[in-house]
Amino acid sequence: MTLRTLLPGFAAAVEAGDGRALAACFTEDGVYHDTFYGAFEGRDAIADMLENHFWRDADDFRWRFEDICEAGDTGYASWLFGYRSRLEDAAGRRVAVEGMSRFRLRDGLIARYDEMLDIAIALGQLGFAPERVARIAARHARAHRDRARRTGHWD
Repeated sequence: MTLRTLLPGFAAAVEAGDGRALAACFTEDGVYHDTFYGAFEGRDAIADMLENHFWRDADDFRWRFEDICEAGDTGYASWLFGYRSRLEDAAGRRVAVEGMSRFRLRDGLIARYDEMLDIAIALGQLGFAPERVARIAARHARAHRDRARRTGHWD
């Protein structure tokens, strides 16, 4: 399979809350790194993430991948992602974010999924208090800074 043929099933699985179908897009040891929930390794963990994190906190998912490109074992796609929150303090609010994903591929499946998006845009649409948005954004900023330090990009 190619990334272009995998992504329609990937999006459909998320929209349907079908953890097994999403996990089937990944290698046995695949990793899904989500901006909000962190990294989930292995098909069982990926299925659990979708069914018991995504669908616990939101519903009415919509995911459209665009600008899909692939070279060797790496692929990229831009996307528009939306959902309706189930969080107690934001129930019923719609959220729409744009982002970009990087896919590491192996044997026609996804070995690693990573995404980049502006988390503050999503949090702002949820109506979170500015202090809460700032705390979450600061946590993400620390993670980026720590990675930069580990890789020698922070001197």
